[in-house]
Amino acid sequence: MFFKRRILQAEYFDAMDRPASEMAEAYAMLAFVNRVCLLARPFQRLLPKMLGGERCRSLTLLDLGAGDGWLGSELTRWAAKRGWDWRVTNLDLNARALSLSNNGHGVVGSALALPFRDGAFDVVMASQMAHHLATDDEVGLHFKEAWRVAREAVLFNDLHRNVGLYAAIWLLLRWRGAPETFLSDGLVSVRRGWRVKEWRELAGRAEIPGARVWLYSGSRIMLEARKKNAKAGA
Repeated sequence: MFFKRRILQAEYFDAMDRPASEMAEAYAMLAFVNRVCLLARPFQRLLPKMLGGERCRSLTLLDLGAGDGWLGSELTRWAAKRGWDWRVTNLDLNARALSLSNNGHGVVGSALALPFRDGAFDVVMASQMAHHLATDDEVGLHFKEAWRVAREAVLFNDLHRNVGLYAAIWLLLRWRGAPETFLSDGLVSVRRGWRVKEWRELAGRAEIPGARVWLYSGSRIMLEARKKNAKAGA
């Protein structure tokens, strides 16, 4: 019963009025967790598989709920090592979070009403963003807006709501000596997470044809979809 339904308890991490030093410290801790949990790995594996190596030589990507732009920075560096040119635009509601980024172009805006034309980016991605939204209607709108501005594909991931991940996050953050507010948020994030069936229903509600939703490594929900008129991969 503890994980049957997602909770809607607010996360302190989302507070817009935190002191700048505290926000920077929180994002530094989040970067540590992202590295340990290999947050960028699914995007590094799945984008080339979905689009093909030749198409990956030059891509424009939009990262929704990008925060300090950590994911975009990781992907840009990874792609550059392969001779690929990936240009990332970071979108977030929090201008101060975006100001921490040293990579990509930052845009302050809502994932529910994207300030971009249809098909503005080759790929639209989001990582662990949807669980910050309060209602299924908001998540469905987030999916729909992402699909609208994607020229070729969307790729999302978020936390899978399960007791194993909850325990792993607790142990990792206790070992690291994370602040209590960050520890609490990490555990709340898992309980705000998702199940595969829930995302499949939301993808259908967002009218994303052929969306594939699955459990990745026992800890994340993945959603990928490619538009029919997308260029064929090499």
